[in-house]
Amino acid sequence: MKQAESSSAREAGAPAGPSAWVARFAPRVAPGAPVLDLACGSGRHARLFLERGHPVLAVDRDLSRLSALADHPRLEAVACDLETGAVPDFFRRRFGGIVVTNYLHRPLFRPLAAALAPAGVLIYETFARGNERFGKPSDPAFLLEEGELLSAFLGRLKIVAYEDVVVAEPRPAAVQRLCAEARSAE
Repeated sequence: MKQAESSSAREAGAPAGPSAWVARFAPRVAPGAPVLDLACGSGRHARLFLERGHPVLAVDRDLSRLSALADHPRLEAVACDLETGAVPDFFRRRFGGIVVTNYLHRPLFRPLAAALAPAGVLIYETFARGNERFGKPSDPAFLLEEGELLSAFLGRLKIVAYEDVVVAEPRPAAVQRLCAEARSAE
């Protein structure tokens, strides 16, 4: 099942704190700019951006793990199945930052780039081919091909940083990660 494996990949051994990659590039998001945390899980990145003073739209198909942040005044939580085929309405908004970790649904690449405000920042980190030797996800449908994340946004956004690596922390995994910016309005 597509949803089951992508969901279990996010939940299996999910760390409590923010990804080091996301924390590294979070300061690039303009102060106070709205942030989209897509497939937010427990909200570890929503929490990071809320603490930095951003309003956050946290989206996931199951918001039950977001309860610790539920009463935060700058948090808007939306339950949404991102894989129904229709692009959700919130992609019509413009965000100063978009964060996606441990989630892959290729049809959202174009809407993600389009949802960035001028000079907005996309911070993306998810599993890549080679991860099958470490556990889930292991289905090729949920693993980026070599250079795929870079190719998906090259020409649409200004690439700030990109890696296709094997990491040891928080658990061994093959990942691709990208930080990219929308062009500034001239």
